[in-house]
Amino acid sequence: MDIPQITSNTRAECGEMGQRYLATGSSVALRRWEEQACDFGDPTVRDYETVGYVLKGNLELDLDGQTATLHAGDSWLVPAGARHRYRIIEPIVAIEATSPPARFNHRDEPA
Repeated sequence: MDIPQITSNTRAECGEMGQRYLATGSSVALRRWEEQACDFGDPTVRDYETVGYVLKGNLELDLDGQTATLHAGDSWLVPAGARHRYRIIEPIVAIEATSPPARFNHRDEPA
């Protein structure tokens, strides 16, 4: 039996795009995303799937040309290979899971 991975918020690594990496397994990873109001510009495509949940704040997700506004309590899915972009309307805190884990093999670098 493997020992469970425990990652405290104070020891979690921070990425270049405001993400804080939490527990990571071989197939899925969890991260916390805190971001001030901003526009991420041009759409991007990632080779991993992302599911997210907004804890606080508001953001817009443009997914393959369709825009949705997300508020605290809303969740979303960005399939692997989908063109998408985010616009943070007001500061957010969100939790995201990525599969395969985004933090390995340079998958999570700014586009």
